[in-house]
Amino acid sequence: MANLKDIRDRISSVKNTRKITEAMRLVAAAKVRRAQEQVLRSRPFADRLARVLENIQTRMRFEMADAPLLKSRDVRTITLLAITGDRGLCGGYNTNIIKRTEQRYGELKAQGYAVDLVLIGRKVTSYFQNRASKYTIRANFTGLEQVPTADEAGSITNEVLAEFLSQTTDRVEVIYTKFINLVSCNPVVQTLLPLDPQGIAEADDEIFRLTTKDSRLTIEKGDGPANEQPPLPSDIVFEQSPEQLLNALLPLYLQNQLLRALQESAASELASRMTAMNNASDNAKDLAKRLTLDYNKARQSAITQEILEVVGGASAMG
Repeated sequence: MANLKDIRDRISSVKNTRKITEAMRLVAAAKVRRAQEQVLRSRPFADRLARVLENIQTRMRFEMADAPLLKSRDVRTITLLAITGDRGLCGGYNTNIIKRTEQRYGELKAQGYAVDLVLIGRKVTSYFQNRASKYTIRANFTGLEQVPTADEAGSITNEVLAEFLSQTTDRVEVIYTKFINLVSCNPVVQTLLPLDPQGIAEADDEIFRLTTKDSRLTIEKGDGPANEQPPLPSDIVFEQSPEQLLNALLPLYLQNQLLRALQESAASELASRMTAMNNASDNAKDLAKRLTLDYNKARQSAITQEILEVVGGASAMG
């Protein structure tokens, strides 16, 4: 027969755990709303910048410009940026990115490319550092703010830009979790550099909207809201050369894209944690009910046993 004190202690422990998970759910719910708002606020800037580049493209021939970010070259080395969180208790959020990174790493290796990693987040960094003999790690970034900042995105962008411009790497892909809504997040692979896709991407690879086609800068149409920024007036005269315009705007565009990936990853992590804590709270509630039922059964059985012993003792004495 189960010990009544042990069951009572376990019921108390489960209820205390439920209080903790419920508090964590409420905190994550409050933070995910702010993160979602940040993601939505960042999109108009990306649209405006994309419109500026698109409008300039209609006025100037970028194919004549000396822009390293637009140049096609033979791909030998590919860098994968993998973005996870610094903490756990968020369901399969971190695990899904780690598995996707391992899968993509193996696919590229099998195709004969040299592959290295830039790791963002303590979870993915810890995982691959423990397997450093199998993977080449170029850099890692941990301790980012819960709400990613432009400065953090800028430092990561500078790292990958330096490697790309020095031709240490020929292609950069970002693996992160795209925020869809509070109950749906999707790990995706996006090509960050170069701006011209070179046929290596998978069928589901989502190229960032700024690309080159036939040596001309174009904007790929996505599923988001239409870009409503007005075209530039036709009488505008550009004093800068195409190289100056590109060298100023393209790194800013890339930084903005990486910032958006960081923001969507943060929103996805918080949404996953909210869902995980909600499930944990529901499970704790169900477990407490089952334990309470077991406790009542054990208590009733103990009382019945005591009554039988008293009756039996009285019968023996009679």
